[in-house]
Order: sequence, then C-alpha cells, then structure tokens
Amino acid sequence: MQLLLILGRAIALCAWFALSRNSTYYNPVLSGWHSDPSCVHVNRTFFCATSSFLSFPGIPIYASDDLIRWRLISHVWSRDSQLPGVSWNTTATQGGLYAPTLRYHNGEFYVASVHIVSTVDIEVFGVVFRSIDPFDVGGWSDPVRFETTWRIDPDLFWDDDDTLYVATSGIFLQTLDLDAGTVGNSINIWNGTGGESPEGPHIYKKDSWYYLMIAEGGTALNHAVTIARSKDITGPYTSYHQNPVLTNRGSDEYFQTIGHADLFQDANGNWWGMCLATRSGPEYEVYPMGREAALFPVTWEEDEWPVMQPIRGVMSGWELPSNTSSVGLLNTDPENYHFGADIEVPLHFVYPRVPPKTVAMTANGMQVVPTRSNLTGARDEDVELTGQHGIGFIGRPQTHTSFEFRVDLLFTPQAVQEEAGVSIFLTQYDHIDLSVTLLDDFTNTSHTKYHRSRRDEGPRMYFNFHIQSSANDTVSQLTPVPADWVTHAIRLEIIASNTTYTLYASSVLETHRGIQVGQAQARIVSGASGSFVGSVIGGFATCNGAGTTNRCPHQDIAYFQTWRYVGLGQQISSDVFVNTPTAL
Repeated sequence: MQLLLILGRAIALCAWFALSRNSTYYNPVLSGWHSDPSCVHVNRTFFCATSSFLSFPGIPIYASDDLIRWRLISHVWSRDSQLPGVSWNTTATQGGLYAPTLRYHNGEFYVASVHIVSTVDIEVFGVVFRSIDPFDVGGWSDPVRFETTWRIDPDLFWDDDDTLYVATSGIFLQTLDLDAGTVGNSINIWNGTGGESPEGPHIYKKDSWYYLMIAEGGTALNHAVTIARSKDITGPYTSYHQNPVLTNRGSDEYFQTIGHADLFQDANGNWWGMCLATRSGPEYEVYPMGREAALFPVTWEEDEWPVMQPIRGVMSGWELPSNTSSVGLLNTDPENYHFGADIEVPLHFVYPRVPPKTVAMTANGMQVVPTRSNLTGARDEDVELTGQHGIGFIGRPQTHTSFEFRVDLLFTPQAVQEEAGVSIFLTQYDHIDLSVTLLDDFTNTSHTKYHRSRRDEGPRMYFNFHIQSSANDTVSQLTPVPADWVTHAIRLEIIASNTTYTLYASSVLETHRGIQVGQAQARIVSGASGSFVGSVIGGFATCNGAGTTNRCPHQDIAYFQTWRYVGLGQQISSDVFVNTPTAL
C-alpha cells in the first residue's frame, strides 16, 4: 500500500510537472492579413512566409525565437527587376504571388510560389527564390521560373537522394530541376477526401512514411486540413480514416476557414503547425483583416498520424521556446513616426502593386505624389486610370481589431480634383477613405457628382468621406474644411472599435479631437472583392484622372509628416477581448 501511495504521488507529480511546463498563448500569433503561412525552424529561429498576392513588396518573411513574437525581416520580392513588368501586366484583381512554401536545404532558404497574371487567359507560372540570409532585406535572388499548367500552391520537398519534387494543387507531383527551370512528368498522387479544391500540399518524411497534407473544402467556411501517407513518394497514398485532422467547419467557433497548414519542429523535437484562420464567426460577415496566421501544437508519435490541436483564441500546448531577440519591429508593435529626409520607408509598409515613383522621404515628411488613377480606378481600357500601373497609396496592414491611426497631412491643392488623405483599403472595389480635396460646382471626384448651392464661391477645400463598396451603394459625404485650418497641416484619424471605423479631422494646432467626418462598418472591407486579402491602413494622393499623360498636370504633393498606429485590443472569441496578442 505504501508503495502504491508513493507511486501514485510520483505519477501525479509528473503530470503536474508536465502541465506546469505547458504554454498558454493567444491566436492569431501573426495578426492581420497573413494567409497561407509556411514555416521552418533553423538554428533555434523560426521563419515564416505568407501570401502577398498583388501587394508589393511581396511574400513577407518573419522571424521569431518563441513562436509568439514575430518580426518582419525581409520580403522575397523586393525589386521589380525580379519579376520585371509582371505587376503592371497582371489583370486579375486578386492575382499576384500565391501560397508560398518556405524551406531550408543545404544551408540555403528557398521560397516557391506561383504568380497569377490573368484568370481570363489562364496565365500562371511558378517561381523559386533563394537566399543564404533571410535577414538581408534585399538578399533574395531573382527567381527560377517553371511551368505549373495552371496549378497553384507549389510545395518543395527534397528526398533522401536529393531529388527535388514539387507538389501542386490537384494534387500533382513532379520533379523540378532548379538549374534548368524544368519539371518532369506530372503524376496525380491524391485527390483528397472529396472536398472542393484540393490544394496547398506539403510533403513530410517521417518514420519511413511520406505524409501528404493538403487543404480542401474551398477557402471559406468548409476549409479543412486532410492528410494521407505512403511508403513511396509517388504513392499510392492512403487517406487517414479520421480526416479532417484540422478544421472548424460546422462549428460556432469565432475562428473559421481553418486550413492551408504547415508543420515543423522546435529545438526540443516538439511538433507545431501554422495555418490560416479568419476571425469572423460562422456568420462570416465581418473580418477586415482577412486570413491571419494561427499557431497550434501537434502530437506526432512514431509511425502514427499527427494529432493537431483545434484552433481557438486561447491555446495551451508545448512549452514555448524562450525569447532572446530584440531586433526589428514586432508585427503588433505600436508605431510613431516623424518622417524626415533621414528616415527610410518602414519595412512593413506596402503598396497595392509595384508603384510608380510616388513615395519619397523629404524634409517636409513622407511625400506621396498624386497619380491620375485614384483608389477606385476607372473601369475602362486606360491602364493609367485603372490603377494597373500603380496608385499613389502606401500603407501598413491592419493588425488589431481595435486601433487608433492618425497622420498629420500637409496638403494645399491648387487644382480642382486634387485629393489626399487616408484609407482603409481592401481592394479598388472596396475601401473607406477620408481625404482633403479642392472642389468646385459639378466636380467629379471618386466618380461622384457634387453640387453646391452657390455658384459664385469658387473652389474650396472639403473633407471627403468616401465609401467604395462592391456590395452596396457608393457613398461620398462632403464637409467644408474650416478656413483657419487650410494654412497648416491637418490631422486625419481613424478609430477602429472591432466592427466600426470612425473617422475624424482636426487642425494640428488643436489639442482636442476635431470633427467626426464619418463612420463605416468593417463589413465593407470584409471579403467581397478581397476574399483572399485583408485591410491595409495608409495614405494616398490623386488628381482623379486630370490630365492626359501618366502624370497629374499640377503635382500638388501630399506630405505625411507624422504617422501613428497604436493597437488597442484584439478580439479572440465572440465575447473575449485582450490588450495584446502575446504569451500569457
């Protein structure tokens, strides 16, 4: 009896010790638009790549010591010369670089992706970039291109004999010669479990088994992760009888669209996974940050199938690695910039496409030169008005459900239709704007006619609160700029409170918040024309189509002198909010 008592206490102590070493953390660990994560662990540092589509620079690379605090360290596509002219020739609204796979092999990092140019002519090509140092901002190579036959989501897998395979949606397998950019014969190795759109394949070799993990069910509420295995890389693959191994479909969970996962180990041999998730609830109506990256623990015993912990806002799992790095800006850090000539454009700032030369740092602040195309773009064949050749816009992803964003804008337009301001930008079809603009009777800006009661006043400055929506009527609302504000910088502010954006304007000479110019619901920038992306918060300048060349005739430059973004909180379930997404 005494022995049993001692043994029982020992077992209880071991269980308590194991439990006490578990970690508790919040999801998503990479908040904001970070879809299709792919990750590796190299020398006690974790690296992740995510999709960027048309955004430039493209395919961000993040690094973390502890899996929770992620720092942006580079972009794979940082130079137009890597894919010359491709951005401006891409006609697909949600084209660009899709679903990267990040891998490390023989001392070098590799990223495979596809670039979708057109969905009409079915123009898609594969790319593989490489770098010996992902911390080198401009260190990623020009890509090797390869043929994908329209298939997307390329995976890279080196077998034991160093043969490189690429698996793509479908699910098809081919060898890939990186020197020649050629692929071998295509083999259909698995069709999934019958769900829509089998894609996002990743191959792992463990205990002499080849495990093939994919996403299927479509990218919305039926999204799921399924898995199969084989003793031979070319198959046949046997589906796991308990598929799907990861999903929230058919549930009332706040995190939905769970899928497109990747698995990796930490230094202690523990398995983890990252997947995309959407904070929308089953209603799937309000999710302005689009698809985000969530972390989950994985138990993977020898010769067994991996067991993945379901995605929730609060997670408990393996002991997290320790955080030792303080280099770089964290994904959720606040920012407070006073732009000047000696400041570089922050690494996490992005453009909707490869931009024209519109943004530069000057003594007056960050200048944005107006483009003829506005944020909405014309629906005609003139590419200078569609925005296909770039827009005068720069921003940063929204990374919190509640935040404060403000800029001090110095802008004194001299020509009617000149406009500059801030935007919550999803796509050219869906965005919410607050701008300063010079208008006269019957002026056409943002494709809306304005009429003033008096016609003898001449042009004057207005605040333009504009909602561009592909699902609802477009709204434009004008508020006169007070006369004593026009000679100084004007402060434009966006306050986000989970589902609502409230926009304000004031003079920088005032100490209090000025005019509430408008309010909009976050569902306007949720899904719709941007089902693959998320909102970017930033500043823009345009002359709304004036002129006949590719430049605005007056070039009334907008200067963003200060730029402040502060996260106020994260919603992690239907009724739980936290201040910061970090380890508990």
